[in-house]
Amino acid sequence: MTHRIAILGASGYTGAELVRLIATHPSMRIVALSADRKAGMSMAEVFPFLRHLDLPRLVKIDEIDFSNVDLCFCALPHATTQEVVAKLPRGLRIVDLSADFRLRDPAEYEKWYGQPHAAVEVQKEAVYGLTEFYRDEIRAARLVAGTGCNAATGQFALRPLIAAGVIDLEDILIDLKAGVSGAGRSLKENLLHAELSGGTHTYSAGGKHRHLGEFDQEFSRIAGRPVRVQFTPHLLPMNRGILATVYLKGDAKTVHQVLEKAYESEPFLQVLPFGALPSTRDIAGSNFCHLGVIGDRIPGRAVVVAVLDNLTKGSSGQAIQNANLMLGLPETEGLMLAPVFP
Repeated sequence: MTHRIAILGASGYTGAELVRLIATHPSMRIVALSADRKAGMSMAEVFPFLRHLDLPRLVKIDEIDFSNVDLCFCALPHATTQEVVAKLPRGLRIVDLSADFRLRDPAEYEKWYGQPHAAVEVQKEAVYGLTEFYRDEIRAARLVAGTGCNAATGQFALRPLIAAGVIDLEDILIDLKAGVSGAGRSLKENLLHAELSGGTHTYSAGGKHRHLGEFDQEFSRIAGRPVRVQFTPHLLPMNRGILATVYLKGDAKTVHQVLEKAYESEPFLQVLPFGALPSTRDIAGSNFCHLGVIGDRIPGRAVVVAVLDNLTKGSSGQAIQNANLMLGLPETEGLMLAPVFP
């Protein structure tokens, strides 16, 4: 059976990544693509690298016949998806890639995003879309809220360790490096080549990054008490990839064993041998996340490094992984692409 797919916001990076992946998916067919500002254009005009595909032209959202759609991906900008999703047909399955439904408490959404939630009743239905930890809920969901790419990377490194009680919850530092595509496709002065290339800088430092809301929500839920981590992100002049270096208080060998055990049957999460550390070059364009653990020179401390592609495992690949579950398909279908190298 082929499932009919719509992608809202197809002219952005995550929308294009969805198209790239679905193009070779054996059980999905794209029947509608929206991009309000580029309505009427072809995907080949917006993204020449997709020129070889036979795709519908871009239209406005209100021009789509959703009675002909089985599942809809929303790759719209943050703060615009809530009202759109609230108006979509009740029987439509939805995977949202924005931040609009990630935080369960509307008050927390307002705290981190600076405006009231516009679809509180719909928020009650949303399932947090970190696939490996919410499979059962995702299978039965109508609306799945994809995680932030930074938040996913840090959680893959930490969730099993918090659950196992093998680290000090008062002493967690996440130092994260991210590629520039994570900032989206809209024009921003600080992302111009002349201003970004040849250097790197921190952003949203000092507890201001919005993905901290996800860390607070998820880590506290696992621990059964408030957990607050330190988190400093950095923007690197590379297109894709996230590398999170997590500094912990805990026995390094035990940390490695817990992660290895937790992910031994996970198709997309791969823990390297103890002492080996991963690189973003080894996961580019794929739905894989690699993790490595080493001990620190200070006894009783460990370092965990996690890498993933922000556009794939951190966003669009994860979204398709969730959609597979929602549609009753094998979770890995269409996603076992090898990373691009070099």
